[in-house]
Amino acid sequence: MRLPGTRYQEPGWEEVRKLLGQCSLAALRGLDAAHLDLDDYVERMTDQLLAQRHSPRARAAGNGYGDTVHELAVALVVELRARPADWDALCAALAEGAAGDALLRKKVNDMYAVLRDRVDADNYQAACGRPCSPNRMYAYRMLDTAYHDVARLFANWRAHRAQVGAILGREIADGADPIEVRQLRTIHDCRAEWILRWSASLEDFGGGPGPLHTRSKRFASLKTSPERIAAMLHEIGDYEQLSANRDEDWLQDLGDASVWVEDYWRVLQESESAATPGHDRILEAQQDALDDAAPEPDPVPDEADPRLETLALSVSLPPGYVAQAPADGLLAAEGLPVGLAVYAKLLGPDDDAYPDAWRDPATGALPTMQQLAALAEVSLPTLRKRRDAAIARLSAAFDTKRGSDA
Repeated sequence: MRLPGTRYQEPGWEEVRKLLGQCSLAALRGLDAAHLDLDDYVERMTDQLLAQRHSPRARAAGNGYGDTVHELAVALVVELRARPADWDALCAALAEGAAGDALLRKKVNDMYAVLRDRVDADNYQAACGRPCSPNRMYAYRMLDTAYHDVARLFANWRAHRAQVGAILGREIADGADPIEVRQLRTIHDCRAEWILRWSASLEDFGGGPGPLHTRSKRFASLKTSPERIAAMLHEIGDYEQLSANRDEDWLQDLGDASVWVEDYWRVLQESESAATPGHDRILEAQQDALDDAAPEPDPVPDEADPRLETLALSVSLPPGYVAQAPADGLLAAEGLPVGLAVYAKLLGPDDDAYPDAWRDPATGALPTMQQLAALAEVSLPTLRKRRDAAIARLSAAFDTKRGSDA
């Protein structure tokens, strides 16, 4: 499962958990449970994680954003130092009596599981600006797990005919596959009533009550709110779809740019053959007028916002970048990060037309989407949304202009 700002909600968490448990056993071995010190534990964990950094488990992918299991484990240990309440809860649990390795590992796992949801809930709030508690993060994960179990049952519905019928709320007749089985392709297609009935069906088919049908108050607000369940399912699906390409969409963008350019030239050729002043003729006329005009001195760039300059430096953009690389024309209102993102998507990163001021003087590369998102102080998915919206507005303006010329 992916949500904005989260890093620990994907399947790689299992390996992070195991690495933290393995290192914790070594770090806590021989220590007096009644006198555990957080700073001492963190120092010991640092040594243990450092020793394991080249192991296959530590080097494995921890999530879909490129973080390794080792990097995620180290980050969570750092978070533990900043949240001593979780450490205090562990110490209180250990002080109740001697614990073997299995029980100690479980208590450590519980501590990091709570910490994981707190960290991801805080990062979700920072990314979205919406409140999110650790319990809500837990609810997101429960719904994602529920969807995957429903999908598993639907995919093998003949072997689970009775339970699938209970989830659908009707008996399944012999013959063709239920239409719902064909309709369920992604979490977007999962209905809230299926989740509720799935949870209810576990009492008879799963050996115990489902998460929405226990006495626990954790999901009490969801039990009577199918509309909230539907909204949360759609949010998970929307972000997973949005983040599927992450920042590896340059090749796709290059392909999109090629199609766009081909379509652009086709329109111009049709315009020329129809003997009407196409968009290219207008541009040529404007350029001729500029060539005939007296030269003007180079404008002095406006002094850049010091805050933006600081942001640019913090994401490794060269000094003076903000002042030297302003977006112009129709993109001026979009702001520098969105403007540069539009150019990069439409033309690709290697176009010769880019001014030198837009490139890193050391590498000759354009800023990455992550750098532009940081410069705009938004998440990467939000920057992509703004970029695509700007492209849509440019296309609409071009179509309007072409229609008026005709």
